Amino acid sequence: MTPVVVIPTYCEAANVTAVLDGVLAASPDCDVLVVDDNSPDGTAARVRSHPQFRLRVHLLERPGKGGLGAAYRAGFAWALEAGYDAVVQMDADLSHPPDRLPALLEALDMADVAIGSRYVRGGAVRDWPLRRRLISWAGNVYVRLVLGLPVRDATAGFKAFRREALLRIDVLDSVSNGYCFQIENTWRASRAGLAVTEVPITFSDRGLGESKMSSAIVREALLRVVVWRWRELTGATTAVSGPPATEPVGRHDAVA
Repeated sequence: MTPVVVIPTYCEAANVTAVLDGVLAASPDCDVLVVDDNSPDGTAARVRSHPQFRLRVHLLERPGKGGLGAAYRAGFAWALEAGYDAVVQMDADLSHPPDRLPALLEALDMADVAIGSRYVRGGAVRDWPLRRRLISWAGNVYVRLVLGLPVRDATAGFKAFRREALLRIDVLDSVSNGYCFQIENTWRASRAGLAVTEVPITFSDRGLGESKMSSAIVREALLRVVVWRWRELTGATTAVSGPPATEPVGRHDAVA
């Protein structure tokens, strides 16, 4: 199984070299794709200066800040077109431990989607104040109850997908742009009947730089979850099902 790790960035120059080094060291078989939204702090330049650039490290540059979901969709389209068998998504801020990559990828031997989970036995959160922990816990409970998801960490952003799983859930047709993107794909996978497993990780607060979380992102997540469930209950939408979608063709962003 040939994997690629997709890492979206916006103003992550302070962290990006460390996360690239961590990924490459943890999983020697992995390539990395950084999807940068025209960061004004020189993030893309840091990627281009990496010793493994154009070998195992690749760069997809987008014209401006378009949201987390849009960046991941661009990265997933690139990965699918390039023919990778497995795609991992992770943050650039060092909150996701690269040393858990092998465990996530190994989990794909028996599952379609593997989630790096803070809230299963063996998982943990480090360096977060109590208020942040409570908000995260409550958000996960809310999502699980409203959507009926059988996972403990429904908002997790550290995930590995089999290629076929991304096609089955029509990931390129997802609609969320903020952190709700994480919820949407877990929901789609569950409704498609895919095998989803959770792998314990220790989540740490970001290394350097500022969080991209905002009240608008939280509102999007809260509202979309209710809308999705309402449409399910009223028959306005159905679970993602059926055969895998056709292979994507073409990509429209600059690749370095």
